[in-house]
This record gives sequence, structure tokens and C-alpha cells, in this order.
Amino acid sequence: MIIIHAGLQINPAKEEAFLNEVATLIEEARKEEGNLSYTLTKEVEKESTYKMIEAYEDMAAVEKHNQSAHFQAFVGKAPEYLVAPLDVKVYDATEVQK
Repeated sequence: MIIIHAGLQINPAKEEAFLNEVATLIEEARKEEGNLSYTLTKEVEKESTYKMIEAYEDMAAVEKHNQSAHFQAFVGKAPEYLVAPLDVKVYDATEVQK
């Protein structure tokens, strides 16, 4: 399983527009083959700061998502909302054993 955490710092003046735009992305991403979870969370201690937590069966599913029309559409509009670069971390969710 692959887990992705994508941190997004949003311009407070554009937050409502961002939430409307990202709702479509979330809805479509959840329908993708190989997607296990796609959830937007909001940080408690930082205003207008969100984390998208994504889980996929494998890297092939991640690549398919990254090439999807809905993801590409969101990526094209994201600079309108962001005040900092995306902070993306990718994890292999295989349990680490000693």
C-alpha cells in the first residue's frame, strides 16, 4: 500500500473557492480503481492549512491518479489557491520489521 500526505497552505481569501474545487477532486479520486482512501483534513493549529491523506493499492494506482483528468484539472488551478508550494510525502505502508 502507498500512502501520500500532501500539505496545502491556502490563501484565506480563496479558501471557500479551494474547498469547492477540491470537492470535485475528492469525489472523482474515490471512484478510481486502486484508490483506498482520499481524505482532506484541516490542521487545528494553523489557519487555512490542509492535508490530503491518500491511500492506494500500489504505485500503478498512484500513477493512474496523477494522470487522471480530474487531478490534472486541479493541479492546473491549484496555484490560484496556494500561498506555498505543495508539501508532498510518499510512504510505502509496508510495516517496517526489525
